[in-house]
This record gives sequence, C-alpha cells and structure tokens, in this order.
Amino acid sequence: MKQIAVLGLGRFGSSVARSLTKMDAEVLGVDNDAEKVAEMVHDITHVVQADVLDPDALDSIGLRNFDAVVLSIKDVETSCLATMALKDQGARYVVAQAGSETHAKILERIGADKVIMPEKDMGNRLARSLVGNNIIDYMELSAHHSLMEIEVLDEWVGHTVQENNIRAKYGVNVVAIRSGRNLLVSPRGDDLIHDGDILVVIGENGDLEKLNKLENKRHRHN
Repeated sequence: MKQIAVLGLGRFGSSVARSLTKMDAEVLGVDNDAEKVAEMVHDITHVVQADVLDPDALDSIGLRNFDAVVLSIKDVETSCLATMALKDQGARYVVAQAGSETHAKILERIGADKVIMPEKDMGNRLARSLVGNNIIDYMELSAHHSLMEIEVLDEWVGHTVQENNIRAKYGVNVVAIRSGRNLLVSPRGDDLIHDGDILVVIGENGDLEKLNKLENKRHRHN
C-alpha cells in the first residue's frame, strides 16, 4: 500500500486526498486550518493540523518516509518555501501545485519532482473535447505522452485490432476497448472492433493530434 501525504486541504488538496483513499492508498492530510482538518477526519486515513512551513512539525510527521508528498498550496511564496523544506528533509517525491507558468518554473528549479496546474490541465481537456468531436476524454501522462479516448473510425469497424494495424499506421497503442458498459483492457490482436466502440489509446502528443485531426476532417465530410 502506497503512503502519500497531501499538504494543504483546500478544494483541490481534499479532492486528491479523498481520491487517493478510494484507490486504497494510505493518505495523510496536513493543514493549518482546524476546520479543514475536522472536515477530513472521517474521509482519509490520517489527518493532522500543522504548519507546513514549520520544519519541526514536518520532521515529526516523518514525510521522508512517504512514497510521495502532494503540495496543494496556491500561495507562491508558501509553496516554494514548503517545497524547499520538503526536499531538505529528504522527501522522496514532491508533487507541487502551481497557479501560473512562472510559479511552475520556480517550483521546478527549486526541486519539485513534478509540477501540476489543475486549472490549465482541465482547460486543455475541455478545449480538446469541444474542438475534437471524436475525443471523449483526454489525460496528459507526461510532457510528451497522453492517454485519449476516441470514437472508432468507420474503416476499423468489423476488423480486428491486428487487421487495423493502428500502431503502425497512427503511432498509438490501443490499451483498452470500451463497448457500452464493458471495458476490455489490453485487447488481443484478434479482438474485433464494433460500431460505436470507444478506443482508449496512448501515444506521443503529436501522433494523437494527427489522429484527432484526421477524425475531425471525416466528421466534417460526413
């Protein structure tokens, strides 16, 4: 069971903490606000009231022993100071929330292992879903790779995964096929693609964009 600490239990931090708990992670929530701490008592594994800028408090919690620490603090100065304090104390993997590109660059330079921008990421996903008729959902996995759900092309219907040769033609890997309420994970080469299926594909962002544009053109012509 992974042990993950979430520092800052605002709207985003509390959502992350609850989601991690549902995924069977052992979650420690930390916030200086007594009310926010009280709200999370029954929702996650452990929760404590502490100042994230207090080195003694962080040391007593033993954050260096956690698999990851999520820092959900919007204030630039506080999040930067907390990031440095966590790295100084030996935190293994620090995920820090940023509110702007400048904030993100600062966090990266002072040692954050991963920087997330929830508003920007959600904005990108919404934009892609509005512009691309074929995209059902989209998730960035790294700076260069993403996971995307896409409606099947007409020429794929009635043929197997192997026959369609999607990886060779489009540079993406099919990791699952969703047919109605059924989800087939890691489909075999002889699995058939049906009309109305949704493919879950993973690949480089450039290849996914090309596939998206191809589908958009066909939607406009139909």
